[in-house]
Amino acid sequence: MSNVKPLAPERPRQPKPPWLRVKAPTSLEYQQTHKIMRDLKLHTVCEEAACPNIGECWAHKHATMMILGDICTRACAFCNVKTGKPGAVDADEPAHVAEAVRSLGLKHVVITSVDRDDMDDGGAAHWVAVITAVQAANPDTTIEVLTPDFRKKMGMVDLVAAAKPDVYNHNLERCRASTGRSAPAPAITRACVCSERVKELDPTMFTKSGLMVGLGEEREEVLRSWTTCVRPMSIPHDRPISSADAAPWRPWNASSPR
Repeated sequence: MSNVKPLAPERPRQPKPPWLRVKAPTSLEYQQTHKIMRDLKLHTVCEEAACPNIGECWAHKHATMMILGDICTRACAFCNVKTGKPGAVDADEPAHVAEAVRSLGLKHVVITSVDRDDMDDGGAAHWVAVITAVQAANPDTTIEVLTPDFRKKMGMVDLVAAAKPDVYNHNLERCRASTGRSAPAPAITRACVCSERVKELDPTMFTKSGLMVGLGEEREEVLRSWTTCVRPMSIPHDRPISSADAAPWRPWNASSPR
């Protein structure tokens, strides 16, 4: 008994920082945006991904549309969207998205979707229908699509790109070196191939990607992941890289014609 050490006193629980909690949105503008989404039976990333900025964005009539339902066929560890067996696609959704864009007065709209690996085309034809409907009803609105990778469904990226969105976005998600359970390396490879394919089809189309940080990655891992995708053949893997290796940043002009 003489060798038993007393338990260390429990550390007092630290209060959560004030910026961690977001007040429930109550503004009139938020309520108006909410009503538009419910009346048109639309889903948004703002709600399904539990975005803490929804109050601020919706108060300014900004919302990211999420098409093809609210149930995803994949289960990414970093995502809050429900996973399961999706229901039937809403045939009225293209018209409803176009109407929401008009009602919100959007000059630029971002449209994304759940993964629909259960569909033969991954939902690509529905994507085209949505893009076409928004273009027809809102000719002055620029369209940014954030698509899935259409895994194992060849030609679907081509189909969506042929609809001529103004920006084709597909995220890298996480760094290659610290993917872990969140985004395996093959998913990052598919993201790179997706962006490269869009540029092959239409070199004038703006392409875009995103990379999450703050998940334990190191700065060099961020640079390596980004430059591996942006310039895969130009940077030897046997030497350190720096910010000078990154491809030049090119601002997107929202007023650019289609």
